[in-house]
Order: sequence, then structure tokens, then C-alpha cells
Amino acid sequence: MMSSLEITEAPDQTIRFRVRVSPGAKKTNVGGTHDGMLKVSVTQAPENGKANQAVIKLISKQLGISKSSVVIVAGQTARIKTIQATGISQSETRRRLAE
Repeated sequence: MMSSLEITEAPDQTIRFRVRVSPGAKKTNVGGTHDGMLKVSVTQAPENGKANQAVIKLISKQLGISKSSVVIVAGQTARIKTIQATGISQSETRRRLAE
């Protein structure tokens, strides 16, 4: 399922991937991929950065890394965002997202 997720990796264990966020969902969830993007649902509304913070919290929890290691580098006000995570490899990211 996560094999279709497009992840780029730098030599220093920094990865980037895109997510498609559904804010205001009934439940928080990481589920599947679409067009090379990870699908993420959060219950928070997209106001005052609340949904973005929820995405960071959810991704960091799923990957088992600190929230400070996860950054939204593009798409702060859009549904499609580019996430950068440090301290984790591409293969480990795939494994943890598949759990």
C-alpha cells in the first residue's frame, strides 16, 4: 500500500514526501496513498494552523520521531503539503507508515 508513496531521501536521513490532508474529518487517520501522496485525515479545522499542527503531530507519532523533526515545507494553506522529516530513512518511513 505504501509502496506507491513517493519519498525522496537525502544522505543525512532527511526525507520528503507529499500528503493530501482532509481537515475537519470525523477521525484522525493515516490511510493509503493517492497519486504518490499519503492520505491524512485530521479532526481539526483548517484555521490558525490547527490542522497543520495536527498533521505534524500525527506524522511524527506514526514515524516514531519527535514533532520537531517533522516540518511542513510547502503547502501551509493548501490540502496538498510537502513534509520533511529528519532522522529516519526512506525504508524505515515506508515500514512505519504501513503499520
